[in-house]
Amino acid sequence: MLISFLLNGETVQVEADPTCTLLDWLRLTGGLTGTKEGCNEGDCGACTVVVQDQEGTRALNACLLFLPQLHGKAVRTVEGFGGTHPVQQAMIDHHGSQCGFCTPGIVASLVAGQAQGRTDHDTVLAGNLCRCTGYAPILRAAEASVGTKLPDWLATDALALAQMDTTALHPTTESELALAYAAQPDATLIAGATDVGLWVTKQNRQLGPVIFLNRCAELQEIEDLGDRLKIGAAVTMNRVRQAVEPLHPSYAEMIRRYGSEQVRGAATIGGNIANGSPIGDNPPALIALDATLHLRCGEDRRQMPIADFFLDYGKQDRRRGEFVTAVTLPKSAPGLRCYKLSKRFDQDISAVCGCFNLTITDGTVTAVRIAFGGMAGIPKLATETMAALLGQPWTEQTIDAACAALTRDFTPLSDMRASAGYRMAAAQGLMRRYFAETMGIATNVQELSL
Repeated sequence: MLISFLLNGETVQVEADPTCTLLDWLRLTGGLTGTKEGCNEGDCGACTVVVQDQEGTRALNACLLFLPQLHGKAVRTVEGFGGTHPVQQAMIDHHGSQCGFCTPGIVASLVAGQAQGRTDHDTVLAGNLCRCTGYAPILRAAEASVGTKLPDWLATDALALAQMDTTALHPTTESELALAYAAQPDATLIAGATDVGLWVTKQNRQLGPVIFLNRCAELQEIEDLGDRLKIGAAVTMNRVRQAVEPLHPSYAEMIRRYGSEQVRGAATIGGNIANGSPIGDNPPALIALDATLHLRCGEDRRQMPIADFFLDYGKQDRRRGEFVTAVTLPKSAPGLRCYKLSKRFDQDISAVCGCFNLTITDGTVTAVRIAFGGMAGIPKLATETMAALLGQPWTEQTIDAACAALTRDFTPLSDMRASAGYRMAAAQGLMRRYFAETMGIATNVQELSL
């Protein structure tokens, strides 16, 4: 597969193995060893590079990027930052590097953050581990580089991209994708590769036929439908967060804890739904919002409530050759609250994720949707709990009954993240927290983690 992209300002053409990662190619073929291999699963940030495309400038994990995903994009590694970039100089001035292994990735994250005008350095650096410095000097370097002159190569790369021949290697329309997938229904669909990438780097799996979705423009659209918002399946989680933040701030805040800046810049909402994980953080929120899932198989299209998509562990209501095209959610849900419990605040899988969407009218529960992740083999509605709440007065006695009903809704498992007993107690605690917040009772907890 012949692909073209800009690498540190120069056009390169690569006859690529579709599942060769950018990290492996840079180090083993490209001779650019400044980009480091640490965890090789998108957690440590040592492999972070700067990628520029139609979405702007982003920090991404080279270990989770397959080469075909870079077709028509611009990549900058630490070797291509133009001598001593202001971020690099700030790292020197503020003693932000000790052993130096993590430094190229940290610099890449800060360079991308600077290009975006970011000052939320804790979030920008959440995907970069450093065991030497304790982060204080790195944060001082980040603050010192705010407002410094942007590098000239940002503009030159953008201009070069506009002139590149980016003849499509992958489907560019939804119809092309439907045709390709119908012809190869056993192919692996790859959008952000934040999950599929691990099949290759950690499980050494041979994927067989693959279809890349990153050039399918229709799947990357966000459409305002008046009272609803339609989000294409290939919209990245950073863009999802931006879209829902003014509408559903609690959901957006949960997305902020979804992976890292690098992961959210690649991961897609459709991928998170379609992989059917019982501990994915998006589905509980979307189920609580009563979102609609859109699917396509060939020329056939259908839609369903997203709650109906998840049938059993590892099984979804998706036909052979069928793919997720979009999800539609209501723009208004003032009662929505999303809570994520995990051992780490950033970059951790939920032990329990609870999403509550209630309407209280004159002290009575008039509408209710509650969904949990991590409590069963699939993300699902708490139907018994909802029945215990609907039509009842919004009181502590009603909450007691709802907490008892939770034990009829779920029989959670014990694993390395949490015991079954903890999961049930935590879910009941979230129910009580929601009640306290709606009653104006201070919980003294701004954001939850174990």
